[in-house]
Amino acid sequence: MSEASTLRADLAGSELFGLAAEFNTPEEILAAANRARETGYKKIEAYTPYAVEGLDEALGHQPTRLGWVVLFMGTLGALGGFFMQWFSNVQYYPLNIGGKPLNSWPNFIVITFECAVLVSAFTAGLFMLARNGLPKPYHSIFNTPNFEHASRDKFFLCIETADQNFDLERTKQFLEDQMPNQVSEVEL
Repeated sequence: MSEASTLRADLAGSELFGLAAEFNTPEEILAAANRARETGYKKIEAYTPYAVEGLDEALGHQPTRLGWVVLFMGTLGALGGFFMQWFSNVQYYPLNIGGKPLNSWPNFIVITFECAVLVSAFTAGLFMLARNGLPKPYHSIFNTPNFEHASRDKFFLCIETADQNFDLERTKQFLEDQMPNQVSEVEL
C-alpha cells in the first residue's frame, strides 16, 4: 500500500470531512473552483448565497436529466388525462349532447393540459428531492466556522477527504494559495 493511500485510509477513519475555504466574491470562488478542477480534485463542492454562472462547469457537474424525465412524465400525464376523458365520454357513459360526436377532443384540451402540468410538477419535485438526497437536516459542512454567511454574503469551496488527491497539508496549501479569507477544517 502506498503512502498516499495509507494517509487516505487514516483520514477516512478520522473525524475530518474536508477543508473549506471562504471567499468574498463569486469571481474568487469561480477561479478557485477552476484551479481545483485543473489540479485534479474531483470531490469538490461550492456553497453560495445565489447561483454563480459557470460554477457548475468549474466543479465538473454533469448536466441533469431532470428535463427529459419531466417531459416524459408530462407526456404520460397528458395521455392519461386524455384517455380518462375519452373513456368516460365514449366507452363508460356516452351522452349525445346536441348531436356532437362522443369523442369531441377540443373539449378535452384543458383537462389534458392540466394533467400534464400536474404530473410534471410532481415528477420534478420528487425527482429533485431524491436526486439531492433530501431531506437532509444535517450535513458536515454546517460545522464550518462562519458557514451561516453562505446564505447571505460569503462563498465557500470545500474539498472532501474522499477525494483521491486529498492530502491534508497539500490541499490546505493549495486552498491558501487561492487567497481566501480563511481555510477551515470541516469536522464530521
